[in-house]
Amino acid sequence: MSDNKEQKQKGGAGREILSWIKTIVLAVLIAIAINSFVIVNATVPTGSMENTIMPGDRIIALRLTYYFSHPERGDIAVFKYPDDESILYVKRVIGLPGETVEIRDGKVYINGSEEPLNDDFVKETPVGDYGPYEVPEGCYFMMGDNRNDSLDSRFWVNKYVEEDKILGKVYFKYYKGFEFLD
Repeated sequence: MSDNKEQKQKGGAGREILSWIKTIVLAVLIAIAINSFVIVNATVPTGSMENTIMPGDRIIALRLTYYFSHPERGDIAVFKYPDDESILYVKRVIGLPGETVEIRDGKVYINGSEEPLNDDFVKETPVGDYGPYEVPEGCYFMMGDNRNDSLDSRFWVNKYVEEDKILGKVYFKYYKGFEFLD
């Protein structure tokens, strides 16, 4: 009788282990699906977005945002760097499709406007004149918030980010400090 009881206990342990393995595999598959289709989880390596996002901050961007709408001026977005699509960048959307972007004395002007864009988020007083840049249809002009120290659309070989290369809108940062960005 005790042999039969031992076999049931061993079978029970095997079933328990199999149950745990199934749970772990399911959790891994769900995490992969969420990371592939719902969010972008990334670490920011440089100071190009200071003081909004600091080097070493981790960010969460929602991929689903741009499935249902287009990027808007002021959005902070994660995208594939146009000069090397194996690298992800985080910048602010400045120029929209069909617009002309010009930077005069560090201030951004859209379509020849006399009023510069509101850039309260910029780290320090930007310098320099750039452009004009005519943003092609289906593309965006991106700039960092740390304008004097940002490798952005002004300096890339391929100046514009195609909409289908924008992976998601950044909604919050965490790790060094949790903060909603939208």
